Amino acid sequence: MTNSKEHLALNHKLRKPVVEKLRRERINSSIEQLNSLLGPEFLKQQPESKLEKADILEMTVCFLTKLQQQNQQQKKQLNRLKNPKACFDANEAEVYLSSSVQTKDEDPDPKVLWRPW
Repeated sequence: MTNSKEHLALNHKLRKPVVEKLRRERINSSIEQLNSLLGPEFLKQQPESKLEKADILEMTVCFLTKLQQQNQQQKKQLNRLKNPKACFDANEAEVYLSSSVQTKDEDPDPKVLWRPW
């Protein structure tokens, strides 16, 4: 029984560095894939600099966050197009109408033609 436990401990000690090396290789491979996928985007942000792995990860997170925000904005716009009555609440409608209608006290811009239709 003792021999079996010793064998398992020795086997674990021998396998651990190999498993760790494979794990690091997977991480490095994924970082390289991110770099190749988003390379042009990285060059816009930091041209002419060698990127470290941490830089690649940070810039990827930043890029994906922006992409997610754009996606959410596009969804909102699409919903507004699908349901135009729901696109304004009362305050937004008031602000929109007050900004688009000129009052008599304001001097009209001579370059802008005012059309009531």
